[in-house]
Order: sequence, then C-alpha cells, then structure tokens
Amino acid sequence: MTASPRLLEELHALSRELAEGAAGIARRRRDAGVAVTATKSSRTDIVTAADQEVESWLRSRIAERRPADGILGEEGDDVPGRSGLTWVVDPIDGTVNYLYGLPHWAVSVAVCAGPPEPARWDLLAGAVCAPMLATTWHAVRGGGAFRGDRRLAPRPGVDLAQALVGTGFAYVADVRAQQGDVVRAVLPAVRDIRRLGSASVDLCLVADGTLDAHFERGLNPWDIAAGCLVVAEAGGVVHGLGGAPPSRDMVVAGARDTAARLAAHLEAVAR
Repeated sequence: MTASPRLLEELHALSRELAEGAAGIARRRRDAGVAVTATKSSRTDIVTAADQEVESWLRSRIAERRPADGILGEEGDDVPGRSGLTWVVDPIDGTVNYLYGLPHWAVSVAVCAGPPEPARWDLLAGAVCAPMLATTWHAVRGGGAFRGDRRLAPRPGVDLAQALVGTGFAYVADVRAQQGDVVRAVLPAVRDIRRLGSASVDLCLVADGTLDAHFERGLNPWDIAAGCLVVAEAGGVVHGLGGAPPSRDMVVAGARDTAARLAAHLEAVAR
C-alpha cells in the first residue's frame, strides 16, 4: 500500500494521541487499585480490569476515527477492516509490573498496512507511552523516531562483550526454564543483561540508546509492533534468527552490527 505523506502524518499523530490517552486511563486506574480478572497462559500471566477497559477505549476511539480500519489487540477479538490498514494495540504491556507498581509498563499502539504479522506487515506509525516514566516514544515510516520531541539518532554498534542487553521471560514454567538456559549461555558473552518486564519499552530503550540490544522468545505482534518501527526509524534493526523476520520464535533488536553479533551467538547456543 502506498501511503501519502498526509496520511502518514495523520496516522502518526493519532497513534500518539491514542497511546497517551490510553496510558492516562491506565495510570488513573492504577492509582485507584488493580483488580485481577483473569489469567492466560499460566496462573501468573494475569489480565486486569484496566487491561480490558483500556483496550475497549482504544477500540472505540479507533472505530470512531478510522471506522474502515481493522484492529488486532491482546484482550479482544480481531476486527477485520476494509481499508487495508490494521491497528495493533497492547493496552498494558508489562501487566505484572503494573500490578506491583513497578514503572516499566506501557501502552503500545501501531498501525500497519497488510496483514498484522511481523513477517508481512508494513508498519506505518506507532507510539509507546510509558506514563510512569513520563515518556512517549513514537515513529512514522520514513519520518524518523522520537522520544517525546527529541529525534533519535542511529545507535552505534558495539562489540557483544560491551553490550547491555535486555530480555524477557514467558509465564509458562517449562518455557522459562529453556529461556533461563539461553540466558545462562548469553550472560558471559555480554556486558550484562537487564529484565525490565515490558518488551515494548525495551525495544524503545534500544532505539534511544539506553540498551544496546534486546532479545526475547514468545512475543506477540501487539508486544512489538510500535517498538519495531521506533527501532527501525531510529536506524536500528529488528529480526529473528538465521535471517528470518521477527516472530514468536525470536526477536533480536539493536544496531545492525550488534544485533547480528547477538543473533549469531544465540544461534550457536541454541543448537
């Protein structure tokens, strides 16, 4: 799909408006107290009333402003669209952090042309709002990535031994055990590893140079859509292993050289 500069700017502004508006709702609900309403992959993989309320708000706002667009969200049913565009939304990325009052959680909103799948999508605009960090990262295809109003510059690559690397873990015990084995093999090869609890925030921290790289297995499209665009427009890359696109199998992000070195190491230790 060919998107005009005017459409791209409209989508960019709307993605930021939606992410910040939803984050404001989530923060107010957090101040009032968190109610856990369901679990997903395990007893520790929670859904809160705020997750559901925020996604409902996002869906209603998108339906009002862009009624022909599709919607893919974490907590609700997919909505097919007629325009060729789909909004990919995560109402609260980092729900356990949200439950415990840790600051690394965010609302992630992106819009893509084509199927809302990492191997096939064409990301057009996106925003990640982390209200407890007082930060919104946002990007538009061909127009750059920003932290607030500051444009992000490409992050220089570093040797793997000097890289501060983010990662995350699933909430299913046997998957976590496998991920622990991988971390055990990666840790001696890097400067250090951080586990902050929100993939969308981690990707944006790669984009703004706070982290050198990030890797994680098990991520869904709504976890990474906006963050992938922010990384790419900041001059970095996001891919899987063996030259594959990012997927649930693996997501690796960083400056091109750093991501390539990390992916090669992950390929070696995963054999």
